[in-house]
Amino acid sequence: MGELTTSDGVRLVYRDSGGEGFPLVMLHGWGQTQEMFRHQLRGLAPERRVITLDFRGHGLSDKPHHGYRIARFAADVLDLVDHLGLERFDALGWSMGTSVWWSFLDQYGSGRIRRFVAVDQPAAVAAVPWMSVDQQQQSGAIFDVAGLVALGAELAGPRGEEARYEFVRGMFSGEPDPALLSFVAEQIAFTPAHAGVPLLFDHCAQDWRDVLPRVDVPTLVIGCEGSHVHPRSQQYIADRIPGARLHVFPATVANSHFPFLENPPAFNEVVGTFLGSTTN
Repeated sequence: MGELTTSDGVRLVYRDSGGEGFPLVMLHGWGQTQEMFRHQLRGLAPERRVITLDFRGHGLSDKPHHGYRIARFAADVLDLVDHLGLERFDALGWSMGTSVWWSFLDQYGSGRIRRFVAVDQPAAVAAVPWMSVDQQQQSGAIFDVAGLVALGAELAGPRGEEARYEFVRGMFSGEPDPALLSFVAEQIAFTPAHAGVPLLFDHCAQDWRDVLPRVDVPTLVIGCEGSHVHPRSQQYIADRIPGARLHVFPATVANSHFPFLENPPAFNEVVGTFLGSTTN
């Protein structure tokens, strides 16, 4: 466990497995924590040095009243890799964590990233009116604007705890393992409404479709048949990123938005094979 202070004075908590392996920096999703990757800290080591982070407003990190924008989160990640002295590293993002990496690539380029893994994140979360129906489906849009605003109001209101639970439950298909659902619901409780609501709005307002063709590092896109993020959106992303690979877990392997928790051996095998490959 380690800590750093960002350029705007926020204390962030991270974990670093250490060792001589090539660094892999893993970023979690909205409202969750680095505990999402508890099975990867050991499962992907010692071949690689695994680094995870609690974003500001999440987990054990500070929860200030500023900075809840994807661009600021990308700056926080830059602070992290600078703090650790990482000149080259592999990058993995899950859900919103993928958007943070797209913002990082957009702002700071790919010079320090060797390989990139994008896990179950739409290219655009909000179905804005100027998108055609086909574009909304390709992008993987989950909310329309009215639905996003209504969700924010629920999360910030008196039934916020219930709204958080319903939001998480919607990321599982069928009947999830009760212990796994409980764990995910516990982690989201670390993020207060003053952090989560503006961040969710900013996150969902981003449209990364123009960034995808400019991702110029070997990339693996991972989707799940049982996720609330439709696999066709992951196919679209893989088609737009030059030379990207696609892997979609069937529902018999992982039936949710959380393949790294549901089936760690399968997830670790797919990611480890890609990161260890000598070809794109």
